[in-house]
Amino acid sequence: MWRLILLSTVQSLFLVASQVFLKFAMARMGAFRLSWAFLKEVVVNWQLACSGVSIAVATILWMYILRHFEFSMAYPMISISYIFGMCVAVFVFHEAVPLTRWVGVMLIVAGVALVARN
Repeated sequence: MWRLILLSTVQSLFLVASQVFLKFAMARMGAFRLSWAFLKEVVVNWQLACSGVSIAVATILWMYILRHFEFSMAYPMISISYIFGMCVAVFVFHEAVPLTRWVGVMLIVAGVALVARN
């Protein structure tokens, strides 16, 4: 069980990292419109490349998890990414997160703990 928790945590970290890099990449780029200039920005955007690498690593880890663990155990574990996402919202993007969202995150933590109990 601890191996699943560890792998799911690492997979979730890569999943969240991909979204953080994507948000930074989109903030760096101009308005979203299909043009050669926009496509050139896509090609040279290192943050977008990091997002792609992060999501690729997360996908490979997810494939490993699916191969070696029961789906009913593995799938709820990716909810850990919501916890990391909320932390990133506060500490990286300096967003004000209302109490109701924190309560939701605590319910997710409780759910993951119940699933992990087997």
